[in-house]
Amino acid sequence: MPEHTYRLSISGMSCAGCVAGVENALNSVEGVKSAAVNFAEHTANVTGDVTADALVKAVRDAGYDAAELTAGDAEQIAEKEQQDLIHYKQLIKKSLAAALVGFPLFIAGLLGVLPGIESVTDKTFWSIIGLLTLAVMIYSGKHFYLGAWKAFRIHNANMDTLIALGTGTAWIFSVFVLLLTDWLPENARHVYFEATAIIIALINLGSALESKARGKTSEAIKRLIGLQPKTARVLRNGEEMDVPIEEVGLQETIRVRPGEKIPVDGKIIEGNSTLDESMLTGEPMPVEKKSGDEVAAGTINKTGSFLFVSTRIGKDTALARIIDMVRKAQASKPAIGRLVDKVAAVFVPVVLIIAVITFLVWFNLGPVPSFTYALVATMTVLIIACPCALGLATPISIMVGVGKAAESGILIRNGDALQQAGKLTTIVLDKTGTVTEGRPAVTDIYALPHSSDEQCLQLAASIEASSEHPLAEAIVEAAGERQLDIDKAEDFQAVAGQGVMARIQNQQVLLGNLKLMQQQQVDVTALQDEVTARSAEAKTPIYLAVDGRAAGIITVADPIKADSKTAIARLHRTGLKVVLLTGDNKITAQAVAREVGIDEVLAEVMPEEKADKIKQLQQSGSIVGMVGDGINDAPALAGADVGFAIGTGTDVAIESADITLMRGSLHGVADAIIISRATVRNIKQNLFGAFIYNSLGIPVAAGVLYPVTGLLLNPMIAGAAMAMSSVTVVTNANRLRYIKTGQSGEK
Repeated sequence: MPEHTYRLSISGMSCAGCVAGVENALNSVEGVKSAAVNFAEHTANVTGDVTADALVKAVRDAGYDAAELTAGDAEQIAEKEQQDLIHYKQLIKKSLAAALVGFPLFIAGLLGVLPGIESVTDKTFWSIIGLLTLAVMIYSGKHFYLGAWKAFRIHNANMDTLIALGTGTAWIFSVFVLLLTDWLPENARHVYFEATAIIIALINLGSALESKARGKTSEAIKRLIGLQPKTARVLRNGEEMDVPIEEVGLQETIRVRPGEKIPVDGKIIEGNSTLDESMLTGEPMPVEKKSGDEVAAGTINKTGSFLFVSTRIGKDTALARIIDMVRKAQASKPAIGRLVDKVAAVFVPVVLIIAVITFLVWFNLGPVPSFTYALVATMTVLIIACPCALGLATPISIMVGVGKAAESGILIRNGDALQQAGKLTTIVLDKTGTVTEGRPAVTDIYALPHSSDEQCLQLAASIEASSEHPLAEAIVEAAGERQLDIDKAEDFQAVAGQGVMARIQNQQVLLGNLKLMQQQQVDVTALQDEVTARSAEAKTPIYLAVDGRAAGIITVADPIKADSKTAIARLHRTGLKVVLLTGDNKITAQAVAREVGIDEVLAEVMPEEKADKIKQLQQSGSIVGMVGDGINDAPALAGADVGFAIGTGTDVAIESADITLMRGSLHGVADAIIISRATVRNIKQNLFGAFIYNSLGIPVAAGVLYPVTGLLLNPMIAGAAMAMSSVTVVTNANRLRYIKTGQSGEK
């Protein structure tokens, strides 16, 4: 069976402890390669040689429910929003029903107008209240008790377990007080029906508010999905017609009018325009497009009308791949998140043990009535300790952080890359296409007396006509501009990192760097002054030799990108050391480095040696990020702690690095680091708040302050605190949506 990737909607998860249960269930299915559960989104991404039915069955056997998400992206979002809205309204109704029973009792208790439990009338009143509370438990709290029972059946414990035990014990004890009043001492005759109802009301309200806030975390995905139009205007049999986007095929001719969105990826064949690509690349300025240029699905046509031919459709478009990549990253866990999941998996059992110890201590050592004190303290511990906030702390921040990065044209592959980017101490930059434009042009030709400029350029163009190197294109283009003939090159041979050689008109021609000349024992002394002068101007001199004798040099310059200097200054301000790693000669590389403010230069490095240079920097104690084009620099990108593939639009190699920058600017690196640091800081804030909440809340609930202050935490206050802790975590994570990127975001 071929490997598939499934996306499941998971219901019934109530806390981080459930995440481990669902992941274990999915990973136990034969053929599953990987399974990641996103508690914040209540979804799971599963990859493996397995069927969707087998995965759904495994989740259901574990006590939860699942369904495969098979609709299109837009339909999935709409369906999930509808489900979330229904769930939110249900929680609000359940909260109101419980509040209508609990809060009047609570207020009446504060006013001292509630009856006792001695007379028949009193017992009748409280019996009615008990039945109303039972109705609340069934209507408003049914999901807690069912969840606890399902967990118990598979020998598990979760948030539902704590709530069910806390509220259930309070109700059962209250009924016991009503039925066996005379068996209890007078000061132990107290019922907790109002506490049960109010706790259920508060927890449902907290879950509703959390659900509402959680919906905001997927805004980036919704915006990306919203970029794709539902129809396209295609030309078929000489007629234009609007067809659903799903029916557009490859090599179809499509018309786009001003103001319309590009439906699929393609290449312009007629007309020109300017396109707004900001939602894909983060670049605010419209981009000029003409015949032969590529266009990407989701970008917006600003001015002219044009025809283009579809080249990528459906899930192959750049936009679809971006959405898929963002989704996977949002569902992934960084190292800190995996650690939290392990803690959360044992958290509830530990709380149950603490609750038992609390009961025993109060029952044996507490004041009279010891049983009542023991019950209240135990119930409060169970209610306040629910680890919802702990489970949400990491995934909710990852979702927002990855989404924010995508809006800035930064595609982060996984949570580890997001976490690691903020720790970088050194950024290594490739030169061509990263610091420079990557579109070199011939600037100077210098021929020795026995040759001429035209002969040098003609031979260079003839040998480079067989090469695909960017410098080769520049030389061939220069020869074309001078209308020079291109001769046939025979026995062509490319020498990696050095140059090329071939026979042209029965002459052995060499074109390359100093290493090639030295290897072929060509004396280039007569060219050195010219080489030094041109290199100092940040130009790349290329040696030409004919039949073992130096003939001249052709100088090629690759303009430095307009924003490279300011972007590198931003990297410096974030505390990073910047290194230039290039195969170019030292003098040229140092000239480029001086112009843009780079700290260190590693020049004349062969392609296969780049990964070794990265390793050397790492061994010296640096945490290294490598920025390259994602193709030629693949080994170095893979060897770095974080690899940044820099490119433009649909040309970018999306699968080649940890982080992909959709626009060709180094500002994207600085933005990625800012977002990484802000996200990790946000995760730590959430975790700190969650751990402090539980670390302080559980002891206070257990009664450690009672001997000093005489106060014991009310279970209803514990319920409110527990509910609000999750809302606080989600609200804090949503602050990441307002991170400032670009040059204004470095502070």
